Amino acid sequence: RLEMRSFGVKVSVIEPGYFKTVITSVENLENNILSIWEKLPEETKASYGENYLKEFFVNLRKLQEKYNSNLTLVTDCMEHALTSRYPRTRYSAGWDAKLLYIPLSYLPSALTDVI
Repeated sequence: RLEMRSFGVKVSVIEPGYFKTVITSVENLENNILSIWEKLPEETKASYGENYLKEFFVNLRKLQEKYNSNLTLVTDCMEHALTSRYPRTRYSAGWDAKLLYIPLSYLPSALTDVI
């Protein structure tokens, strides 16, 4: 964003929270992860263990239940950034982005790691 400023280009950053899209589909993510898992050396699989993979998928499914399906929150930010006379530098789409990710970005890394 800052590198483009010297060329007279204003860049707005849109930081969405979690939304239901094809990219975040659990089925797609599970298939991609399983395909990578199958290509891993047996030693690596043993280090992580099958239980790690199962727990990861359980947590992934729980997380998807909280995804927002209202994509207009993101597209409204895009529209404002493109059509506004004075667009903002940053846009946060979704309450999870506003209430969780922005405050976390101000905290020390050690604390965010715990959270």
